[in-house]
Amino acid sequence: MATPDAPSPLDLRRVRLLPEELANQIAAGEVVERPASAVRELVENALDAGATRVEIATAGGGLSFIRVGDDGSGMDARDLALSVERHCTSKLSDDIDAIRSLGFRGEALPSIGSVGKLTIRSRTQGADSGHEIAVTGGRVSPVRPAAANRGTLVEVRDLFFATPARLKFMKGERAEAGAITETVRRTAIAFPQVRFTLSGSDRATLDLRACDSHEARVAQVIGREFADNALAIEAEREGVRLSGFASIPAFSRANSLHQYLYVNGRPVRDRWLAGALRGAYADVLPRDRHAVAALFLELDPALVDVNVHPAKADVRFRDPGLVRGLIVGSIREALARSGVRAATTGAAAMLAAFRPGGMEGGGVEGGGGFGEGPAPSFRGWQARPPASGGFDAAASFQRPLGFGETAQAVLEPGADARAGMAEAAPELTARPLGAARAQVHENYIVAQTGDSLIIVDQHAAHERLVYEALKQALSARAVPSQMLLLPEIVDLAEEDAGRLAGHGELLARFGLELERFGPGAVAVRATPSMLGAVDVPQLVRDLADEIAESDTVETLKERLDAIAATMACHGSVRSGRRLRPDEMNALLRQMEATPGSGTCNHGRPTYVELKLSDIERLFGRR
Repeated sequence: MATPDAPSPLDLRRVRLLPEELANQIAAGEVVERPASAVRELVENALDAGATRVEIATAGGGLSFIRVGDDGSGMDARDLALSVERHCTSKLSDDIDAIRSLGFRGEALPSIGSVGKLTIRSRTQGADSGHEIAVTGGRVSPVRPAAANRGTLVEVRDLFFATPARLKFMKGERAEAGAITETVRRTAIAFPQVRFTLSGSDRATLDLRACDSHEARVAQVIGREFADNALAIEAEREGVRLSGFASIPAFSRANSLHQYLYVNGRPVRDRWLAGALRGAYADVLPRDRHAVAALFLELDPALVDVNVHPAKADVRFRDPGLVRGLIVGSIREALARSGVRAATTGAAAMLAAFRPGGMEGGGVEGGGGFGEGPAPSFRGWQARPPASGGFDAAASFQRPLGFGETAQAVLEPGADARAGMAEAAPELTARPLGAARAQVHENYIVAQTGDSLIIVDQHAAHERLVYEALKQALSARAVPSQMLLLPEIVDLAEEDAGRLAGHGELLARFGLELERFGPGAVAVRATPSMLGAVDVPQLVRDLADEIAESDTVETLKERLDAIAATMACHGSVRSGRRLRPDEMNALLRQMEATPGSGTCNHGRPTYVELKLSDIERLFGRR
């Protein structure tokens, strides 16, 4: 039997207006997902107010206490009363397409006040005193005079006390505190001229002083290590401007948490932008590695919709292809322009391995350590002049580097590796990878520059060179296809079949020939010969999904690139192959001329560089 207060089944069918308190709590669930969401909204309000200093303090992972203070423009008594009313804001005109502020909905403060205990104290620049207002579980107290500094101070206590069910889904104090830290860090990168201070009983203090450039703030937040291994990105196309920094391939992470993307100063976590960044590194990083980047997109607000997600984390572009092409093209151009470059972390790991006790406990992370016992020494080889005309890059596709065609040089063990060795030519030591001096363990080329020692993994390096030659060959002509004895009919949704047919000409260049077969199917007549026996229906469906999501045919291109990578791996010079001095130097010169040669097809570094100053410090000479 239903209780007297419970609505009858008939009542549940009727449309009724929800109580304001309940409506606010429902809306708060979308805007304030966790303490970090509340901090983000309050910090964005401070920045919109023109603050040059933002101070954040938390306790209990933000669930017990949050305080955000700023030196912005502040609010008077009237504005303070309206600020806790839903859909009241000073940041939006009648034009929804002209959003130039971080906040614009007027939902943050009433949402926080509906699920927690909110107190706001504020004073404008010209006022003699400030005012204060309090909201507890949606109940608003009258505005009253209060002592306050210029700007606004917001305190939130007992977040989600009014919705205790939400507390069950919160993570531990440490996890929530970490999410707040990450939120502040992401926001701070976009506003280098603002000082951010994050403190509290649940964390170590984070103090990001104001600086004059994004470069300096990126170094503050992500670390100097990233700054030393990053490329500057600067490009503009059809009114869309891209700037920022992206890591070299040799400097990558196991996840994408170190990718910071911004649209008109707004931090976003957008799948489309993340996919474009991944596409830019598709040829130089494996799928389980991720680049480190801080990229800033600036465009007309009318060309981007920021009102598609309650947390404003996603955006929609009017021309997504333009944005994707700008990101992919500019990063690839920067990678090609940078030439061959090793990560500075490789030298640090190498130095750690050489120090006494450096190999205890399993050696340097990432494997490939050094064997036990005394290091072997080698008698020097007599340098031979390189073949006339130098290295033939065009020949590398058919006959990779020409290695192994003649008798190999023999490196005899000896006490002095330089005995009988001619000095390296100055024009070679002046090159980025220097002059080859020896081959050790039949796999590593040791080279010398004017101020460093280079160690090259010959198999990994040549693998990249052959791979790039294969890709050039594939791009220069259509991919050979193999005809099917009988066309394969693949049933699809009508819209998917239409998308595939619309990309038919491009797919044919990759060796996949298909055509519409009725309203909801395609007929596949040929497949790329490189793929061999292939599951045609699965291939077609994967392509349809890829086109539906990003309007590209990256899936097929990735499969072909994977085949090319495998061919390159098996067609490159093997470990254990002894090389002549001219062959080693030819390999070094080809690496210098090939973009992305700092990593192999699997994302591993192809060489490490140890500066002479590092070696001198290793021996206590500095």
